[in-house]
Amino acid sequence: MAMPWAVADIRERARSVLDSSWRADDDFCPPNAQVYPHQWLWDSCFHAIAWSALGDQRGLRELRSCFRAQLPSGFVPHMRYLEPNNLRGPLTDRSSFTQPPIYAHAAHVLTRAGFAIETTLLDAIASGLEWLWQHRREDRGLLFIVHPWESGADDSPRWDSWLSHSRYDHRAYSKFDAELVAQTDYDDAGAAVWSRTFVAIPAAFNAFAAHAAHELAALSGDAQWEVRSRDLAAAIDEHLWDDEVGLWLDIAVVGGGDSAAAPTLDGVFGGLATADRDRANRALDHLLEPGRFASTYGLRYLPPGHPAYDANEYWRGPAWPQLNYMAYVAARRWDRVDVADAIRSMSLRGTMESGFAEYWNAETGAGRGACPQGWAAVAAALV
Repeated sequence: MAMPWAVADIRERARSVLDSSWRADDDFCPPNAQVYPHQWLWDSCFHAIAWSALGDQRGLRELRSCFRAQLPSGFVPHMRYLEPNNLRGPLTDRSSFTQPPIYAHAAHVLTRAGFAIETTLLDAIASGLEWLWQHRREDRGLLFIVHPWESGADDSPRWDSWLSHSRYDHRAYSKFDAELVAQTDYDDAGAAVWSRTFVAIPAAFNAFAAHAAHELAALSGDAQWEVRSRDLAAAIDEHLWDDEVGLWLDIAVVGGGDSAAAPTLDGVFGGLATADRDRANRALDHLLEPGRFASTYGLRYLPPGHPAYDANEYWRGPAWPQLNYMAYVAARRWDRVDVADAIRSMSLRGTMESGFAEYWNAETGAGRGACPQGWAAVAAALV
């Protein structure tokens, strides 16, 4: 399908989206000033990547701002509030939960673009990853999460069996999310460390963390992070790879059940970490298959044959720009030019058709959620 716009159009629109929400006093862009007025961790990491692609030093400023709410222990919260809020744990100025540690990759992207990453920022990144390794690693060497928020995929069908629902219900999920806050154990500083109801080992979160450790090793020269990256990648392969499905799948630890192994797009991201080329290629091949994740306007989050699939419903099938981007990074890691080029075309088409939406129908390109949303500007990094 021909694209009726040029690279310059994408870059101009991406800059406009970020410019329009930039908070100069706070050094970050809210994802969407009306719908999401606070700072979200991995949103800001993708903003930093987009700013970097645009050659704008605000990428470095936004990445730094992610760590303004970092606790002395190293814990990096998934939200920094612009006004007092206690809906996400005992802390009133920040969340008590975290999100995928994309910040090391953002720092690496900024470095490749010529922006100097200062030692204090590298130390903050290392401290954030160290907290995960010290406080969220279980006996098999894998990292666990204690709330769906921490996966970045809040209402993913992977969590359905925790609710025992056969059909997605947003209100039920919102109630479930709120109840989990009360059922979480927090350390003395207010960081979430365990849950009495929800603990899961997500394939994508672990892959993002292993990738982050590798990126930090390259940035800092600290070889221990490369060792940790390889060890975590080996554990992901040993415990999360499903040879029949050809994807890395999640494990339920506390609560939940079979839904944890739903074949979502998250199952591809082990390609960011594994040393096994055959497994990486098998997973990446799913991104070219129309019956799996490939669609006209981006990568579906869920294959269309899955019982929970809905092309318009939150985390039930639409395309997500930040996941499209990370899949592109995984394809590039393995020199899968065919996959990377396909992702680029699908993603750019969907980004423009949706108006830089939060997410969109992968079949039609119709925007869903907040529009525009800052992380859709990561399209600038694909051109």
